[in-house]
Amino acid sequence: MLAGIRVTRGEILIVTASLDALVGRLPDEGTSMTVLQTEAAGHVVSLERTPSCWDPDSECSIVFAQPATERDLWMDYVRGACDSYRKHGVEKALDIDALRNPADTILFAACVNDAGRVLGGLRARGPYQSADECHALLEWSGQPGLDAVRKMVTDRLPFGVIEMKTAWVTDDPERSRQLTSAISRTPLHAMNLLDIQFIVATAASYVLKRWLSSGGLLATKIPATPYPDHRYQTKLAWWDRCTFANHADPKQLSVFYAEQKELALQLDDVVAAGPAR
Repeated sequence: MLAGIRVTRGEILIVTASLDALVGRLPDEGTSMTVLQTEAAGHVVSLERTPSCWDPDSECSIVFAQPATERDLWMDYVRGACDSYRKHGVEKALDIDALRNPADTILFAACVNDAGRVLGGLRARGPYQSADECHALLEWSGQPGLDAVRKMVTDRLPFGVIEMKTAWVTDDPERSRQLTSAISRTPLHAMNLLDIQFIVATAASYVLKRWLSSGGLLATKIPATPYPDHRYQTKLAWWDRCTFANHADPKQLSVFYAEQKELALQLDDVVAAGPAR
């Protein structure tokens, strides 16, 4: 059972309400899924330290932080996201009000080079108490599949659901691929840091394929939505803390475990736990 954890140095405080263990079938794709015996999502998290791990491929540190404790880093991440989305003509996909309100983001990850420049990142929202909080429902508003998206989110709420948003990497052709690989592993670390089981994310189909290398699964029965506009076919994907290792690229999995050990050393009382078996 994944209990609430309190970390002395990392100051991660997770307060949860008890819930009878739920084990069974989540009817997203009609396939059986392993479900962690965990507690109801209702976490209050404070990450006062800022753990990081080194990625030799991108030559960047992957830093995990909260906006309130790393304000300058947060602003650098937000500026980079705004510049990247505008450059690609998808600024409609930016939730500017959310970016102006740091409380909307429970955790963010930033790839920082030796010069201190943020070259990519993404942020996490949640853990959700209701499917209505999930931004994906807005993306499927008025489109086929909306009810199915709502049900998928609702079914997973008791086990903890956070949503990854505002992902971006620099356009530098010599680093963008490596940075994408690094950022695609951050949902796995977020599941551990926040002690939740599920990550949900949306992206254009051709982009999402690159992110699934860390063990995410495409929700193939959910039709694509033209979000943020008709030029794009946005799809939905899930990462499951129980099963991602079965679907991840072997190299990505190996690097993830190495990063997890590095992060655990900085958060003394957090056990670097892999997927439940």
